[in-house]
Amino acid sequence: MELESVWSAECRIDRRERLEGDHKADVAVIGAGMAGILIAYLLQKQGKKVIVLEAERIASGVTRNTTAKITSQHGMIYDRLIRKIGLEYARGYAQANQKAILEYSKIIREEGISCHLENKSAYVYLLDDRETLELETEVAQRAGIDASFTEVTELPFSVAGAVKFPNQAQFHPLEFIRGLSKGLCIYEESKVMEVHDKRARTAHGSVTAESIVVAAHYPFIDTPGYYFMRMHQERSYVAALENAALLNGMYIDGSGKGFSFRNYGELLLLGGEAHRTGKNPDGGCYDRLMKAARQFYPECRERFRWSAQDCITLDEIPYIGRYSAETPDLYVATGFQKWGMTTAMIAAMLISDLICGKKNDYEEIFTPQRFHAAASAANLAKNAGQSVSGLTKGMLKVPSTWEEELEPGTAGVVESEEGRVGVYKDQNGKCFRVSAKCPHLGCLLAWNPDELSWDCPCHGSRFDYRGQLISGPAMEGISLE
Repeated sequence: MELESVWSAECRIDRRERLEGDHKADVAVIGAGMAGILIAYLLQKQGKKVIVLEAERIASGVTRNTTAKITSQHGMIYDRLIRKIGLEYARGYAQANQKAILEYSKIIREEGISCHLENKSAYVYLLDDRETLELETEVAQRAGIDASFTEVTELPFSVAGAVKFPNQAQFHPLEFIRGLSKGLCIYEESKVMEVHDKRARTAHGSVTAESIVVAAHYPFIDTPGYYFMRMHQERSYVAALENAALLNGMYIDGSGKGFSFRNYGELLLLGGEAHRTGKNPDGGCYDRLMKAARQFYPECRERFRWSAQDCITLDEIPYIGRYSAETPDLYVATGFQKWGMTTAMIAAMLISDLICGKKNDYEEIFTPQRFHAAASAANLAKNAGQSVSGLTKGMLKVPSTWEEELEPGTAGVVESEEGRVGVYKDQNGKCFRVSAKCPHLGCLLAWNPDELSWDCPCHGSRFDYRGQLISGPAMEGISLE
C-alpha cells in the first residue's frame, strides 16, 4: 500500500512558482508548513510584507502527516510541568494552548474556511494506574484547565480511566492551509541554503528581510543555537480504517506506548508504534498497528497509512522565539513534540508579536534561551549517549560476495574502499548503494525497513534508498551514483 495520508489524498493545493532573482521583504519565513503559513498570515494581517520560502511544496512535510488534533491535552504533561518547573509555568503553558484553540476557530470563521473543524473532547487514558490519572486531573485543574476524571470511554478495551479536556478540536489541516495560503506570497521548490546578514539565499535567488523566521521543522543553522544538541526526532505511524468506530472524542495513551484514536468522517485514525528515528531495525510497525486494529475492530479495512516525524526538545516544551541571544532578528519555531497543530498557532502569535514589538505573555515559557535542569536531564543524557553511539558504532566485516548473498527486500551497512556504504536490494534483486554516513554531522545511518529509508539516530535526518534527502537537518543527499 502506498504511503499517503488521507489529507494528502483528498486535498490538492495549487502550485506556486520558484523564487528567481533577489527580493526584499519585511519578513522572510522559511518553511510553508502549518507554523510558517500561520506566522506569515498573522504578520501580513499586521501590515508586514512577508515572503515564504518552501523547499518543496506547501505543507509537504510534517503538516500533511499529522493527526490534526488542536488541543491543550498533551499527554501526562501538567504534573511533570508543576513538579519540575512550577505551577505558574504550567498555567502559562495551558493558557497559551487554550488561546491557540480559540484562535483557530476565530480565523476559520473570519476567513470562511471550510476544513471540517469539529469541537471534541480530548482524553488521555491509562490501562492501569487510576491514581496517576486522578493526580493529572487535579494538577490540570490547578493549571487552569477544565479537566475531569472519567471511567467512561468509547475505547475498544478496558482502561483504568481517562482525563477529559472538553472544548478541544480537530480539523482537516490541508483544507485549512489551502484556504489560508491563498493571499500569501509563497515560493515553492526554493530551498534556503544559507542565512547571512538578513539575507536568505536559495539556489536561484534570495530574500533580504529585516526579520527572518526559521519554521522548517528542524533548524538547519547549526550555530549559533546548537539545536542539534538540544533535540531528537521520533517517528510514529497512522492507519486510516473503514468499518471501525465512530468516536465522539479524541484519545491518546498516557504511557506513550499505546494508541491514539480520532475520527475523520467515516474513517478512524489509529496511531501508535512510536520510536526514536533511526531505531527501527526490525520494522513491522505498520503490521503491528494493523494487528491491533483487527483485534479492536475485526471488520475494519485499511484505507490509508502514513507516518510522521516530530522534534522533541530536552524539556519537551517547544522552542519558540529568538534563534539565539546573538541573532536578535532571527527567529525559530521548532520542537513541537507531537502537538504541532496547537503549537504552530502559539508560534504564530508569539513570533508575530515579537517582530511587531508587542508584549506577549508567553515569551518566557517558550524562549529557546531557557534551560530547566530538572526537566531536561533525562533527554540530555539520552541524546548525548546516542550521538556518541552513532559516531563510534562499528561496521560489519563482510566478504566481497555479500551483496550477492543479501536477501531481496533487505539492507545492510558495510565497510568498503568508499567508506561506510549502505546497500539495499529490492525485490527484483537490484542493489542501491549509498553513503551510510550522515552528511549533517557524520553519524552512522540505520535502515528503516518499514519505509525503505536510511535514518539518522543522532539527529533524525532521513534519506530514501536511492540516497535522496527526505528530511533534515542534513542539507544534501547520500547517493554514491
